[in-house]
Amino acid sequence: MSKKPSLASRLKTERRVDAVSAYAGRGWVQGLAIVLLLSFTIMAILAMRTYSLSMPLPEKIVDERGNTIATSEQITHGQEIFQSRGLQEYGSALGHGGYLGPDFTAEYLHLTTEHAIEEYRAAGIQEPQQAVENEWRENRYSEDTKTLVWTDQQVKEFQRMVEHYNTYLREESGENGMFPDALKTDQEIYDTTAFFGWTAWASAAERPDQNYSYTNNWPGEENVGNKPTAELMVWSVLSLIALIGGIGIIFLIYGRWSRTIGWHGEEAPVLDFRQPDSVRLTPSQKMAGLFFITITVLFFIQMMLGALTEHYRVEPNSFYGLDWIADLLPYTVSRTWHLQLSLLWTAGSFLAGGIFIAPLITKKEPKKQGLLTVILFIAVVVVVLGSMLFEWLSQKGIMPAGSLFSQQWEFLDLPRIFQVALTAGMFLWIIIVYRTMSQTIKGQRKDTMPWLFLFSGLAIPMFYAVGHMASSDTHISVAEFWRFWVVHLWVEDFLELFTTVMVAYMFVLLGVVRERIAIAIIMMDAILYSFGGVIGTLHHLYFSGTPAEQMAFGAFFSAIEVVPLTFLTVEAWGFMQLGARQYTNKTKPFPHRWAVMLLVSVGFWNFLGAGVMGFLINLPIVSYFEIGTALTANHAHGAMMGVYGFLALAFAVFGLRYIIPENRWPDKGLRYSFWALNIGLIWMVFISLLPMGVSQLYESVNTGYYEARTFDFINNPTNSLIEWLRMPGDIIFITGVFPLLLMSFRAVQAFFSKNAKPTTLQLQDPPLYEVMTEERLEELAAAERAEKLPEQLSPYRSDRRKE
Repeated sequence: MSKKPSLASRLKTERRVDAVSAYAGRGWVQGLAIVLLLSFTIMAILAMRTYSLSMPLPEKIVDERGNTIATSEQITHGQEIFQSRGLQEYGSALGHGGYLGPDFTAEYLHLTTEHAIEEYRAAGIQEPQQAVENEWRENRYSEDTKTLVWTDQQVKEFQRMVEHYNTYLREESGENGMFPDALKTDQEIYDTTAFFGWTAWASAAERPDQNYSYTNNWPGEENVGNKPTAELMVWSVLSLIALIGGIGIIFLIYGRWSRTIGWHGEEAPVLDFRQPDSVRLTPSQKMAGLFFITITVLFFIQMMLGALTEHYRVEPNSFYGLDWIADLLPYTVSRTWHLQLSLLWTAGSFLAGGIFIAPLITKKEPKKQGLLTVILFIAVVVVVLGSMLFEWLSQKGIMPAGSLFSQQWEFLDLPRIFQVALTAGMFLWIIIVYRTMSQTIKGQRKDTMPWLFLFSGLAIPMFYAVGHMASSDTHISVAEFWRFWVVHLWVEDFLELFTTVMVAYMFVLLGVVRERIAIAIIMMDAILYSFGGVIGTLHHLYFSGTPAEQMAFGAFFSAIEVVPLTFLTVEAWGFMQLGARQYTNKTKPFPHRWAVMLLVSVGFWNFLGAGVMGFLINLPIVSYFEIGTALTANHAHGAMMGVYGFLALAFAVFGLRYIIPENRWPDKGLRYSFWALNIGLIWMVFISLLPMGVSQLYESVNTGYYEARTFDFINNPTNSLIEWLRMPGDIIFITGVFPLLLMSFRAVQAFFSKNAKPTTLQLQDPPLYEVMTEERLEELAAAERAEKLPEQLSPYRSDRRKE
């Protein structure tokens, strides 16, 4: 006969765990402060080095007789054209950008040197390849005069490339995946070619007093002697050592202190969850439902744009014979919107999650919070729709390049005016959250859960605002440095930290873990993320024309990034065990099964998509050959959808569970959605993106990087088959979104129903559960024996019979 521990015994256990947790929690704040101070000090030093030692932008490029070929203004204008006409979403420069078109840096370098070798050979020059290599590797830039001298052959090849791009980028049928006549004038063609030519020059010309180029000899190009550097090989090896050692240390720590870190709820008393129909929401919580409803619609649109974008890889100028679709939404537009919406709908869910959880923390909210939430919602909708419209106009050439209303850098595609508006909207969001939290945080220490919630939320608008440092006319190496603060540091570190706080708070608010345990998890994860994640941002800058030390720091610390992701995978098992235990300790069913299951899948994809697949491409020696190929897209899909997509959906499912009535909740549909989305994503990754990426990697190593990026190679019979094999997984994935749309539709019905749940400014305490005392448990047991409770509501029946 089993016997449940008494309440007094459980309280002793709680006090014991509290004491251990308090001991383990000493120094968390100091440790985090040291890590952040060290990391950002290194980043500040490297920022200064980026400004002073990046590949030089000459005031003018001249021929050997001093005639001006191009000015810095023309090169910068070409860079602005590259962004505003969507060329960055079609192909890439210095490796970063779209995957359908070529890397324009590699293409310019290969075509010009290939033709020069042919001309030198025809002219009877001995060893023509060596002559071309010497010509390109000699650095003729003068720091004193800010002038770059090109040889007569380089000038001749530049003029030939102007003709090439005049045909290629002003193609009238749109068969390349861009709007017809993408670049409008001869001047736009000339300046854009000058931009490509400048990046190609920097990729081959040796840095002063070094034997490698400004881009660390990237791209690999035999014609100019570009091959992996010693630094690249050494730091790849050291990265592997850092990874293996880091994982060993984290498991040593976890094995030694597993009782004081990670998700565990043994000390939690028996709880009775308040069923969602009985929980009254505050005005801001109800209005946050508008965000959750909208993000599922945006997710659907983003997913359909992804399907369209994928189809263009095999048929760039049509969609199953519907040419008008490609005329209206060419590849460059569909990829721009697909990528941008992936950031916006996930970020929108995080904002809504913060608004929804804040009143659960304080048990009340100030007046007018619902109105402010509606204002924020309207502002976000205007930013989303307005930015999409003006990106389309920008690529059509209607918006002037480099203006407030033209498209910007990849990932920061929003025209400047909308980027400012989005930043302002996120600061309005933190004001809304602060108004709710202000009374609660008064007099509390700064390392308590409410303060951690507020600090992690404040980091979201602050670090997104850093993206304003990368304007359209910013030197490309400097712009890459700042925009990846947003792409990497904002997304992979501070959004990750905020979601850790949110998940921990969800468990605290549900009574599943004690606050002290949650704080330990948050602080430990923050240290682990920050130790690798901040400096690991530099792995995006290996070949962007920045100093070589960027590669050293980026390679080493990006390898360490895998360590916390490995730990989170271990935590996911604690998640599942904890969820199962809490489910069997309730008098009513656990109402958040699928929200928790989505969080569990985040742990899986954190390790696989972000960790394993991220580490695969972050090794300098691998990145040298694969950057801008399908392996990059493989990591992006596994990490973005697998981690942030499922996190966003988990918050939406959690919040809408309290809005949709019990009898309208699509539980079976969400079960299907969970499995369809995960299976579809696995199919997408392992059947299509990974094989395609390996194929391009092999071609890049075996033949050359330029060849691996050509459309002819991407569409050879084998690779075309790989692309088509993705379709079944995409169909499974798409069907998984429909239950989410049904959930949102029922939430809309609940909003406008005559029996809509009333709102309140004051919640119950605690709002989501109540603690079951021994007396209450005995009453329930007596009621069971009298068969006053339906069996499905009482998981204690079998335990009591055993006793």
